[in-house]
Amino acid sequence: MSTDIDFYFDFVSPYAYLAANRIERLAAAHGRKVRWKPVLMTVLSKAAGTQLLPFLPMKWRYIQHDVARSARLAGIPFRWPACFPKLLLAPGRAMTWLAATHGDDLAAAFAHTCFSAFFGDGIDIEDKEVLAGIAAGLGVERDALLAALEDEAVKAAFKQGSEDAIAKGVFGVPFMIADGEPYWGFDRLVQLEQALRGERKAA
Repeated sequence: MSTDIDFYFDFVSPYAYLAANRIERLAAAHGRKVRWKPVLMTVLSKAAGTQLLPFLPMKWRYIQHDVARSARLAGIPFRWPACFPKLLLAPGRAMTWLAATHGDDLAAAFAHTCFSAFFGDGIDIEDKEVLAGIAAGLGVERDALLAALEDEAVKAAFKQGSEDAIAKGVFGVPFMIADGEPYWGFDRLVQLEQALRGERKAA
């Protein structure tokens, strides 16, 4: 069994943003590596038969307060982007392509930068020129990234990533799987850490 931690996320999820700020530090503390897996919440929600939170007014009012509170308590910079909510296809496709062509480490750096731009600075990361600029800052050719965003094979690979996640029981984000055990939600990082600590003690 792989010792990696699978980290499923959608760039539009504020809770995934919070988890993204903690997951690699947590993994490294226990000798683990994170495998970043971008998915699309609309696909997961349809498969699970659930509604996205912005379309549930009573829950959404609470979530807006809870996210801001959770970020404040965790010491993570946060702001609601003016364009929120919106479907974010481009960054997931870019991430999928980068992982396949430039490696997981660069793709993870791209993900961190995108999350910070969106929820830290309020920048619209569905803008392809913005994504090309982020990629260029990591040493990736702008034109190659822009071409990849229009590539049907890249689009299909990103879509397949969501289907593969559903097959493993992933129904929301952030979703972590470690040693075959699933954890859903930013608040479940505490449980994940306890499990990893227990494994290290047992070893």
